[in-house]
Amino acid sequence: MNQRAFKETISLSWTAIKASPLRTVLTSLIISFGIMALVGILSATDALKQSLESNFTSLGANTLTIRNSQGGFFVNNADYRQNPEISYREALAFKKRMDYPGSKTSLTYIASRTAKLSKDNVSTNPNTQIVATDENYMYTGGFELAEGRNFNLDDVYSGRNYTILGSETKTTLFDQESAVGKNIRIKGKPYLVVGVLAEKGSSGMFSGDRGAWVTMNYARANFSGGQPNYILSINAPNAETLEAVQGQSFSLMRSVRKLVPKERDNFSITRSDNVAKSLIENLDMVTSGAFIIGSITLLGASIALMNIMLVSVTERTKEIGTRKAIGATKKAISAQFLGEAVMITQLGGWTGIIFGIIIGNVVANQIGGSFFIPWTWITVAFFISVGVGILAGWYPAKKAADLDPVEALRYE
Repeated sequence: MNQRAFKETISLSWTAIKASPLRTVLTSLIISFGIMALVGILSATDALKQSLESNFTSLGANTLTIRNSQGGFFVNNADYRQNPEISYREALAFKKRMDYPGSKTSLTYIASRTAKLSKDNVSTNPNTQIVATDENYMYTGGFELAEGRNFNLDDVYSGRNYTILGSETKTTLFDQESAVGKNIRIKGKPYLVVGVLAEKGSSGMFSGDRGAWVTMNYARANFSGGQPNYILSINAPNAETLEAVQGQSFSLMRSVRKLVPKERDNFSITRSDNVAKSLIENLDMVTSGAFIIGSITLLGASIALMNIMLVSVTERTKEIGTRKAIGATKKAISAQFLGEAVMITQLGGWTGIIFGIIIGNVVANQIGGSFFIPWTWITVAFFISVGVGILAGWYPAKKAADLDPVEALRYE
């Protein structure tokens, strides 16, 4: 097909589409809903996946976390007992004895999930999380300081009333003003701000941006709430030593908890990269589901478009006969109807792509992701919409091209 014939085909296809605006809009909407579902869900999952990968990279793929195991166990097949929480004595003993070269160990616990921080007449919401920790948590947690300093060993063991603020908490209380060296109140008690964390964002879990950290021994003396459940974090020197660090941590924790060889483990060790992999695998399942749902929707849309195009062929039988009588070839007739189908799917496709990107990023933002333009899925959606147009338009185009001009002109 030469350039002139191509332009003529496009012009005729566009004229035919404009002649039936309601039919065109309704058909395009079917296509756009399918593409929007496809691009929207896939944009959201890809944005969240990117955010997760970024967060876990900053956390460090070389970090182990030790917690008490959930649930419990039976004694003599009769008495059910809960797994004991990790005590301060056990956590501190582990930290002192964990001597793998180049590793760092920190212990933490949630001092409060419902704290209000205030400065003068400004305060945070009353569900700010306060984490009690030591001098190593900034390393094992993958945090960076925007200003000020980290806790040191003397701060922690002297029980000084110092705090490090998350970036969002700092902004709420101090706006653009520097917070370091200023006093705030946490649950009514005075604290000196010694540091502010760099913005890190959220991965759908606890966000460091909205929290505050206090020294371990001060928290133990001033925050009530029963026996805290301590969490240990161990940072291996590099990925190659992670297995060795995990093995030593496992043996040491059994020793610290005084478990004899026959006793089952009552604690769990989680690798940060395993958590990331698990979450990303779940997102991959969502992605697959979204692709299947979008594909089924588009299959239905292609069938609907094919039916509409067949109706259009029937309604325009005389027009087709007239064009053939004045010299239009089968190829030209076929190209016109095929062009109409592809144009309709492109109208719906690009509408769906635009709204899909908007909806996907709104959803991603709500669940902790960042703005993301899914170029891969935009390309896939474009070719899918072209494919749907060709699939849906091929048979009606062939039927139109095969019409006998004499019979077509007689059609009532």
